[in-house]
Amino acid sequence: MHYWFLFLLPLLFSPVFAQTSSDVTPSQYVLKFDGHTFDISYVVNGDVLAMDIDPESKSLLIGLENTMDSKFSLIFNPELIRATNNEYVVLVDGQDVDYQFTQDSDGFTLSFFVPAGTQEVEVIGTSVIPEFPIGVIFVLVIMITSVIIFTKTKTSFFKL
Repeated sequence: MHYWFLFLLPLLFSPVFAQTSSDVTPSQYVLKFDGHTFDISYVVNGDVLAMDIDPESKSLLIGLENTMDSKFSLIFNPELIRATNNEYVVLVDGQDVDYQFTQDSDGFTLSFFVPAGTQEVEVIGTSVIPEFPIGVIFVLVIMITSVIIFTKTKTSFFKL
């Protein structure tokens, strides 16, 4: 008897569990850092535990758990983290990975592969949230201008 084809029958009717970008709605993470709030959209087959900025290494850190082999797409505001010539460094559990970079009206998008069991992703740029807010620079310019004007005027205070 030729019943070997019965072993193939379940494979023909099994559902496909593939993740494509068209059938997945991006999740949102609200990152608050140093008085700034950023909405970061992402798509990954896993759970994002937390996101944070590391100003010293100029990077965005992402903690993950329950990850499966999947594409990780990260959509963020360009003010959050920048890289010269858009050349970021993406580390997945400490290993440098290739990524695709796109820019559109929603912001910047980085897409890269994360293997099952990934716990940490780090996106390293050349600058993160402005270290000096524009108000601080404005105050510094006013102070320098005031000192120059004050020293240029002929006051009896500076005469010897």
